[in-house]
Amino acid sequence: MDVMKLLLLPTALAAACQPASDAEWGYAGTAGPQHWAELSPAYALCREGREQSPVDLARTDAVAGPRIERRIGSTVLSLEERASVMDLVDNGHTIQITNDAALSMDIGGEHFEFVQAHFHAPSEHTLDGKRFPLEAHFVHQSAAGRLAVAAILLEEGAHNAALDPIIGHLPSATGERRHLEDLELDMDAVQPLPERYFRYAGSLTTPPCTEGVKWVVAAQPRSLSAEQLAAFRSRLHHNSRPIQPLLGREIGFVASQ
Repeated sequence: MDVMKLLLLPTALAAACQPASDAEWGYAGTAGPQHWAELSPAYALCREGREQSPVDLARTDAVAGPRIERRIGSTVLSLEERASVMDLVDNGHTIQITNDAALSMDIGGEHFEFVQAHFHAPSEHTLDGKRFPLEAHFVHQSAAGRLAVAAILLEEGAHNAALDPIIGHLPSATGERRHLEDLELDMDAVQPLPERYFRYAGSLTTPPCTEGVKWVVAAQPRSLSAEQLAAFRSRLHHNSRPIQPLLGREIGFVASQ
């Protein structure tokens, strides 16, 4: 465990986010999460790692943590332009989005630029043990190649207009890529800076389960309609990794000022 004019995935991030071998993996059977480490030595962290994601985020156990800054363009919390190009692809594991929004986060003095977003159904993280029907991940990368992910949990409720440009152009088959130009996608509405969020040190939630990922997970779920949820579920088939043990890690919690 995202809160964009489309770009190709940078080489450094592609290396970190994609499997380091050709071993096929998935979410069920002998290729499922409990077997990832058996599929390739490159996936050893999926079993041996000490800071794996996702985790359960328990409010009672969280401690106060420092705030992050979210930047769009050159101004904190100010949207200067809308994305005009968006790429959506069904890569067989998720629906992934890239675009050209100048979206970034500053965490602990390190600057992370937005690279791509993708979705998991049901949610990977849980709040006080509760799982949600959908989770969005907004992946960012620093100049040094380190990763930070902003995650938003989504639950069924009111219609979410910010998601309409995505849902209206979802790929209809595995491997299909849709390149959309002159499309208005307000990323500030899709991924708003949360007033309350959890922070912790974790990993990628897919092989090779790389650790050292900074996670920021919104504490307040956002809504989408039953029809919108059904649209995502038509393309996402239980692509969620089970909860991983904390093993002594601290969960930080930031409340609104």
